[in-house]
Amino acid sequence: MFDKVLIANRGEIALRVLRACRELGVRTVMVHSSADADSLPVRLADEAVRIGPAASRRSYLNAAAIVEAARQTGAQAVHPGYGFLSEDADFAEICAENGLVFVGPPPQVMAALADKSTARALMSRAGLPLPPGSVRTLPTVAEAQEVAAEVGYPVIVKAAAGGGGRGMTVVRSAAELPRAYARTRAAAQVAFGDDRVYVERYLADARHVEVQVLCDGHGNGVHLGTRDCSVQRRHQKLIEEAPAPALRQATLDTVAEVALRGALSVGFTGAGTVEFLVDEAERCHFLEINCRIQVEHPVTEMVSGIDLVQEQLHVAFGTPLRLRQSDVRLDGVAIECRVNVEDPDRDFAPAPGRLDRFRPPGGPFTRVDTHGHVGYLVSPHYDSLLAKVAVWAPDRDAALDRLDRALAEFDVAGPGVRTTIPFARRVLHDPAFRAARHTTALVERLLTPPADDAPPAEAAAGAPPARAVVPDPRTEPGDRTPVSAVPAAGPTTWRNR
Repeated sequence: MFDKVLIANRGEIALRVLRACRELGVRTVMVHSSADADSLPVRLADEAVRIGPAASRRSYLNAAAIVEAARQTGAQAVHPGYGFLSEDADFAEICAENGLVFVGPPPQVMAALADKSTARALMSRAGLPLPPGSVRTLPTVAEAQEVAAEVGYPVIVKAAAGGGGRGMTVVRSAAELPRAYARTRAAAQVAFGDDRVYVERYLADARHVEVQVLCDGHGNGVHLGTRDCSVQRRHQKLIEEAPAPALRQATLDTVAEVALRGALSVGFTGAGTVEFLVDEAERCHFLEINCRIQVEHPVTEMVSGIDLVQEQLHVAFGTPLRLRQSDVRLDGVAIECRVNVEDPDRDFAPAPGRLDRFRPPGGPFTRVDTHGHVGYLVSPHYDSLLAKVAVWAPDRDAALDRLDRALAEFDVAGPGVRTTIPFARRVLHDPAFRAARHTTALVERLLTPPADDAPPAEAAAGAPPARAVVPDPRTEPGDRTPVSAVPAAGPTTWRNR
């Protein structure tokens, strides 16, 4: 195993990776911006290196400073967590050129899968089912119109280089398509430096189901079952659970098998997620492969008993997978709620500030991944995720009740601070969600004002009043700024004794 790993991230995922390293006896180097100098991950790391100011482009996206920090401290590997540089093939290549192991798939695999159009073509050849639409990108609006007419409206125009819920436009009629096509291409050019787009049928009432896979560099792979991530706003997940509920076992088995087949077909290594949309007839449609640990990985860990971050590190070190498919045993139900510092009443706008109160929940089979503490100043420079509350129970009803209890106990407050906890509890009490009849349209439905003669949604769902508020924003976990756009900065170093 590695002697020392540099963690190129911040917040709760940096702390999660640090703890996995510590349990393996691996020393850690935490890089950080000036805004995170007093953060919990930095305090707990064996060494810490300041790599730039608060702006992520000059710190956490600063490839040159991260590599120099690894050189100065003697780190052998870089764990990117999720977001920032975790899916940047250029950064993985730079690590290799500088003698560093990137904890993730090979750069060429990452590059192929980061391009959504290329990934669709590769998965189609591997036999994975795709949503109706174009496999290749569409350079003209006329071609987009032809595809849309063939598959039928509504359609969704997607950026080939998109990610993190960005670069997508839903189009409900032929009249809307030319403008939506031009707007999506322009937005993709600004966001990703790549204006290529493709079109596929928009599945409005579908479930978002994903499969966790683990693959090594020796041709071995396993899947760890499914997760349901259908509770989303603006394509960003809010609540996730494992296994995906209310689907036939045959569907769960099929989607897991094809997901693993697809990952192995492209030489994937490490921990990855193969994502699908599942329609009302339980037909599965491939979406994408994420080449990193996912925010929602705790629910898979809770039902499988497998530490995914430790497995990532073993695979990166070159160790063959330590388990086979027959070793995987999935038990019970786990559900996770993301606690974002956002105001649901203002379209989930960031609501950061200093935490005057911070008391996470506890109790049996309750896990809280967080970097928050009393006095912590949630910065407006980064993603709004402050904590993840995950619970396990023998069945889904018990897990939902346990999660609701945990969220009710979560006491977070500070001037100007708001959190998504009240909205999450509203979801937990929604009848369709409780019955596992929800789709990706759930959040939009809950946010739509009721008719004048209808009872308030909270009352209809029976949701209790929520008492919480929380902090932290700006860079979505799916952000992939090209390394070439990142300026250099000189690191300064200190050591925790």
